Amino acid sequence: MPVSLSKKKKFIADGVFFSELTEFLSKELSEDGFSKVEIRKNPMKTELIIKTTRTQAVIGVKGRRIRELTALIKKRFHFGDNKVELYVEKVFNRGLCANTQAETLRFKLLKGLAVRRACYSIIRSTMESGAKGCMVTVSGKLRAQRAKSMKFMDGYMIHSGHPVNEYIQTSTRHCFLQQGVIGIKISIMLPWDSTGIMGPKHPLPDVVTVFEKKQLF
Repeated sequence: MPVSLSKKKKFIADGVFFSELTEFLSKELSEDGFSKVEIRKNPMKTELIIKTTRTQAVIGVKGRRIRELTALIKKRFHFGDNKVELYVEKVFNRGLCANTQAETLRFKLLKGLAVRRACYSIIRSTMESGAKGCMVTVSGKLRAQRAKSMKFMDGYMIHSGHPVNEYIQTSTRHCFLQQGVIGIKISIMLPWDSTGIMGPKHPLPDVVTVFEKKQLF
């Protein structure tokens, strides 16, 4: 990548780098519960934090696999020596991660489980993990020759406004079956958490809190 870039080209280059990196890691670590990747840049090096449910599988025996991933990323994106470093972090609650749930549903459909049963099991596990709402959409040749779309939903879900960016996690996957491609889309509404661990710190703007009446005497 060039050293001197205009602001516009810098934003585009960062976006392309993040998209390519996420696509590569989601394919490479699909069986290891890959959730997302965070990029932290400083003048000395670039740190990549991989969030996954199976940290030991990503690290590998004596750190072999994570060294291989580092070498591949370094070669693909033309990083210099000691300019990029990979870290692995465990997902706090896998039931509230849309990417992990989408991969789980994909593997269930590949094994031949019925669509309705697989979707309801994902919704149940998501709601039991503390989510406010969950919506699963599956489209394609599900049973008959003609393609159709099935939507399963439970709980409360918002679709508009700024809170969507903070509260809604969405993930899309494609399941390649013998009869054709089945599309999977999962949306999870996270709960409000004042600590910011399980969900956003900021409450929804339409939430009204009624305090107890103060005693004057």
